[in-house]
Amino acid sequence: HFGDFSAWAVDSTDSDEFWFSTSDYITPTTLCLADATKVEGDEAASAENGDDDDDLFVTDKLRSLPEMYDSTGLKVEQRMATSKDGTQVPYFIVMKEDVELNGKNPTLLYGYGGFEVSLGPHYVASTGLSWLERGGVYIEANIRGGGEFGPSWHQAGLKENRNKCYEDFIAVAEHLIESKICTPKTLAARGGSNGGLLMGNMYTMAPELFGAIHCAVPLLDMKRFNTLLAGASWMAEYGNPDTDDWDNFLHKYSPYHNIDINRESYPPILFTTSTKDDRVHPAHARKMVKKLWDLGEGKEWPVYYYENIEGGHGGAADAKQSAFMTSLAHDFMFDTLTKNAEKM
Repeated sequence: HFGDFSAWAVDSTDSDEFWFSTSDYITPTTLCLADATKVEGDEAASAENGDDDDDLFVTDKLRSLPEMYDSTGLKVEQRMATSKDGTQVPYFIVMKEDVELNGKNPTLLYGYGGFEVSLGPHYVASTGLSWLERGGVYIEANIRGGGEFGPSWHQAGLKENRNKCYEDFIAVAEHLIESKICTPKTLAARGGSNGGLLMGNMYTMAPELFGAIHCAVPLLDMKRFNTLLAGASWMAEYGNPDTDDWDNFLHKYSPYHNIDINRESYPPILFTTSTKDDRVHPAHARKMVKKLWDLGEGKEWPVYYYENIEGGHGGAADAKQSAFMTSLAHDFMFDTLTKNAEKM
């Protein structure tokens, strides 16, 4: 079972009881009460079942958050993809138990890969309602740059090694296609902030792998990122474009500078940002969209743009706006992929 688990003492000095909470992609957070002195079953029963565990504590389920979508018939698996340098990259996949391996499943691949941020099992209410309930497949990729396996996993994707984050994500996409979960035409990618930079690089590095991309509140101009808002504080992650870092490696993963004017087609992409984003300047998205519109005139470069005038870096100021932005992105990707599947 893949899930997020946490435990803490009710009273660390006077009680053996402890709180225990759990959640996963298809199960909302549940709070339980357990007692470290009470073990389920007895020694004879454990021996009969071949179970040597001594930590099967009796738990009382106290309450659970409400289910926000119908997860009946869904399963969660962890799989591995092999990156360009041979590194094994894990990813979680949520899909129907009876999913057909025909390449027609609308498939959404999410990633971040930076700042030691970890992705892992958690209840995906919005994605469940707007993607999984409609028969889609959802994936989270644990690429380098994140913190899933400690500081070394993060440090493996810093500065001149940033390409490894993108190679990991590409490897997961290719593995999904090889597994016949999807085809490039039925695979969408989504990410925001540092994950928006990831999406920008998927667009320029591997456009042939995706049928749609959502690039949210992104960094895209890595030549000037350090001069905009909080950008200077991220140079330990990306490098300093005012030094040799630009020529040595930074220019290679600056999507704004890597648009291929000779390409006749790029996958449909939706850029979303916020006028009041105080962390990643909306100029990144604005400039990228304008450049794509100008260079792509007369070509098959579908580019869509939405800028919310409120909301800061989260892209939305309240729950209503957040729901709208999520629906906008998911509907764009799902509709694009299903239309592609109908042509297969």
